[in-house]
Amino acid sequence: MHGQAIEKNNMLHLTVNGKRYALEQGSRSDQVAPEHTLAYTLRETLGLTGTKVSCDEGACGACTVIMDGKTILSCMTLTIECDGNSITTIEGLSDPTTKKLDPLQQAFIDHTAFQCGFCTPGMIMSAKALLRENPAPTEEEVKEALAGNFCRCISHYHVVKAVMAASVKSR
Repeated sequence: MHGQAIEKNNMLHLTVNGKRYALEQGSRSDQVAPEHTLAYTLRETLGLTGTKVSCDEGACGACTVIMDGKTILSCMTLTIECDGNSITTIEGLSDPTTKKLDPLQQAFIDHTAFQCGFCTPGMIMSAKALLRENPAPTEEEVKEALAGNFCRCISHYHVVKAVMAASVKSR
C-alpha cells in the first residue's frame, strides 16, 4: 500500500462498501495497530466518519455496521478480526452511481426518525440487516432488531414507523 514490498501476512484485506483495501499492520501512524477497533479504522484510517462511536463499550449500537450480512458493533471488533471480510457502513447504502439514498435512509427522513442524528447510522444499519433477512417484518420484529440501539433524543416510535415504511409490507 505504501509503495514498498510487504510480506503478505503483514496486510489486512477488507472490502468496505464494495471497495477493496489492503492495510498494512503495524504500530506506525499510517498502519493498523493490533489494538485498533474496526470503528477506529473506518473513521481514522479510511475517513468513513458516518460510523459513530458513543459509549465505546458495545452498549448503545451507534457503531453498528454490517459485516458479511450480519450486524456487528465496530467499537468492540478489532480490525484484525475482519481480515478478508466485507463490511458495509452507512456511506455504502446510497446508490454509488446516482447517489440516491437507500429507501431505508429516505424513510428515516420522511418519518422524522432522527433528531441530532448521532445514533441514526447505527439504527439504519441494524434495520438494513433486518430487512435483508426479513423484507416484511412485523412491528415486534423491528423492535427486537433495534433493541440494541439507543437514542436519547427521540421516541423510537418514529424509527419503527420508518423501518416499517421501508419494508415490503408498505410497498
